[in-house]
Parts: sequence; C-alpha cells; structure tokens
Amino acid sequence: MMKVDKDKCIGCGLCVNDCFLKDIELVDKKANIKNVTCIKCGHCIAVCPKDAVTTDEYNMEDVKDYNKEEFDIDANNLLNFIKFRRTIRQFKNKDVEVDKLSKIIEAGRFTQTGSNSQNVSYIVVRDNIDELKSMTLERLSQMGKHILSNLNPQTMPIKKYADMWVNMYDAYKEDKVKGDSLFFNAPVVILVVSDSPVNGALASSNMELMTNALGLGTFFSGFFVRAAQGNKKIMDYLGLEEGKEVVTCMVIGYPDIKYSRTVPRKDAQISWR
Repeated sequence: MMKVDKDKCIGCGLCVNDCFLKDIELVDKKANIKNVTCIKCGHCIAVCPKDAVTTDEYNMEDVKDYNKEEFDIDANNLLNFIKFRRTIRQFKNKDVEVDKLSKIIEAGRFTQTGSNSQNVSYIVVRDNIDELKSMTLERLSQMGKHILSNLNPQTMPIKKYADMWVNMYDAYKEDKVKGDSLFFNAPVVILVVSDSPVNGALASSNMELMTNALGLGTFFSGFFVRAAQGNKKIMDYLGLEEGKEVVTCMVIGYPDIKYSRTVPRKDAQISWR
C-alpha cells in the first residue's frame, strides 16, 4: 500500500498531477492515495519534494535522492558507449564476481515494465553451465537433423542453421573446450525470463549496458533460446513455471579481445510526419 505522511505533505499537488491512473487526490490540502487503481509505479515517491510518500510493499532502502554528480550522464559519451559495444565470443578463463552479476541483474530489475508488472526474473547458471551446454547442443542437433530429413520450401531457408547445429554438437563431443561454439567457454550465463517478450527484452538491453560498464562482455545466444522453446527437458532443468519463457540468454565473461574503434551501420530509416 502507498502511504502519505500527512505531517510532511505540503499539499503541492505534484503527485496528483503525475498520477496517470488518477489514484491520488487532495483532501484538506493533503495528498490522499486511494490505493484503488494504483499500480505501485512509485511516481508519487519520486516526485514528492518533501519525501512524504512511502510504500510497505517494496524495500524503501532502494530509494535514492537525486544528485547531479551521481545521476547525470553526458549524452555524447552515452552514445559513443552504445556505438562501441561489440558482441563478445572470446572470453578469458576467469570467473565473474558475484557482485558484478548482481549489478547486471539490478539494471534489469529497475528497467520499466508495462503496467509496472515487474514480471521479469533471472536464472544465473555458473556451476552447472557444462550440463546446460551439453543438453542444449544435443537438442539443437536433434532439431537440425529433423529439419534436414524433412527439407521443403519452408525449411530450406534455415538449412544452413540445421547443418550448423549438427556440426556444433559433433565438434563439442570431440573436444568440449575447442568445440564449444554455443557459450564459447564463458563462465556464466544469465537467462532473462518473462511472460512478456517486450519486458524481458527491455531489461536485457539495460543489462547489456551494465555488463559493458563493468568491463565484461556478452552476447545474446539466440540458439539457446531456440533450443529451450517448448523443450520440456531444458525447461524442467531450469525450473521454469508454465507460461514463463526464456526471452534472452546472456553469455557473460571477461573479453579476451580488444577493439580499437566503432563500426559503421546502415543509415537510419526515418519517416517524419
């Protein structure tokens, strides 16, 4: 429940004006939160100049007062940071610290979700990464063989992937280190899980920025997501509830490669109306 400290409230009405769902009103010149249509987005907590609004549903220690030095980012630096990011597939033989993984997940936790549903969760795989890797590669090989034995005009466009999946598993069985073209010997993966692909993808994008800011590298394994979809063995292994899906698989580690510059991209297609 959202609460207002009447002693602190000065009745400025900022929270009333900023409440999209109109769940706040002024009563006797004090803010009154009805908690009827409220979705606990926290805008009232953030906008109040007197820190008069709290909630008993979340940890109020998460709240930090704004200060320019810690909160502002130069726009040009941010754009260059985004341009410089690269997908990493070469990793050092070095574990990733738990506190860094926690910060990556924090970046996802504080990412916006539709209707403030906060319906994104995370699975961190470290100790059992080899087991998950083997399971996934075996599944991809099975999928590839099925496609190759049932080629038709619809499956021909993905024949190259079918061949790749079969070869990936064969190479892995031959040499589990040199043949790892799924996770590329990275020490950890974070699976972003949700029943909303949009919310999961938004969280993943911010998590990638945090990953790079921490001096780590990542790539999104679409092959893993493809293998996990509808596969009971993998889903059960991960302990996923019905209705939950792996939106992204972030393969994370310390980069064993150094890039010296950004790369070009297609011009943006923009339609001004």
